[in-house]
Amino acid sequence: MIQPKDLYRKLAALLDSIENGRTNEHFLFSVLAKMEDSFAKDLHVSHGRLFEDDVDRFLLMKQPDDQTSDDQANLTILNAETVQQVIKNGSYIFNDQTVSVNTRIGGQTEYFVPAGFLVQNPEERWIFMFTLTSGWIREEIEFYFNAVRAQLNFQLQAEAMKNDIQQAALIQQSLLPNNLPDIMGYEIAGRSYPADIVGGDFFDFSVFDDDAFSVAIGDASGHGLPAALLVRDVVTGLRMGVEKEVQMARAIQKLNRVIYRSTLSAKFISMFYAVIETIGNISFVNAGHPPPLLVCGSKIIHLTTTGLILGAAPEISLHRVSVCFEPGAVLVLYSDGLLERFNGVNEEFGLSRLEALIIKHQYKSVQQILELIHKTVFEYGKKARWQDDVTIVIVKKLMS
Repeated sequence: MIQPKDLYRKLAALLDSIENGRTNEHFLFSVLAKMEDSFAKDLHVSHGRLFEDDVDRFLLMKQPDDQTSDDQANLTILNAETVQQVIKNGSYIFNDQTVSVNTRIGGQTEYFVPAGFLVQNPEERWIFMFTLTSGWIREEIEFYFNAVRAQLNFQLQAEAMKNDIQQAALIQQSLLPNNLPDIMGYEIAGRSYPADIVGGDFFDFSVFDDDAFSVAIGDASGHGLPAALLVRDVVTGLRMGVEKEVQMARAIQKLNRVIYRSTLSAKFISMFYAVIETIGNISFVNAGHPPPLLVCGSKIIHLTTTGLILGAAPEISLHRVSVCFEPGAVLVLYSDGLLERFNGVNEEFGLSRLEALIIKHQYKSVQQILELIHKTVFEYGKKARWQDDVTIVIVKKLMS
């Protein structure tokens, strides 16, 4: 079983390569090859085939240099039931082993299962079919297929519609807080630095009443319009669906279902969401986001993951955790672009450097802490442009 962090990292690299790919006649075949090359061993995915919609049937596509005969390929036309299941669900794992993609695997004694997913632009549709060999895990395969499918759908749709990236930038800018709220007993600060014109990070604050407020941070997969659309959906969902008296985990599980059903937006997003009471309690859920740091003196509490990243599956398990926010303590939220900043010898800035920096400067104002973190990490990377979006949010509980 692949570790979640390794899966997210490798998948992000694959999605970036898809995003930066050119949608020429070989584009889908290159994605097919990359999917197998990147995850054949980790996720037990193999024997990929690509089928193209031809009026009322899906026909096997062959690359110009493919010497495999139709007999060897076995499945030149997907049967109607197979097509129906894939179209209905977007992606589908079959129980029927006869839905094969190649006769040459039919004689194997090893257990195998067919699986596939659909991608489309406004005029055409394609089905990717694979074989899952023993050792595959349903949650990982669904996450993998749906993430790739979402990125491909956007890429194909964007090519057809010629989207305006400036419009995406306006969407993102409109969602970030222009003026941070004044909260009695606390100092707050936040800033986001996109790597491109449009990034996939966000942060947000909401004040419920004199007794409580919320803080959120998230990191959507990819960049550009799909990430901006997903951030829009998440921020809108948070502002409408999460209130002080509402069960936090349930509200975010509902939001996850909305994200999972999205088509043109990016497909998954990590998110940390917390409700902070003025008396000093923090209740939070962490959906696959880098753990925020609660620093008080030399003590550091990591507000670790309490559930799966959002959008990976239609239903996720997510639970709430509570910690004490002591007077003088500093809560630092960040996106992974901060820790993954490299210096001249290819070393990451990393968590330990961030922790030491916060401990050293925790007695300064939140704005000073934010500026010091940004300046230190930016200079650590030799002042080169950010390679990934970076967002920093600081909350400090003042001494009474």
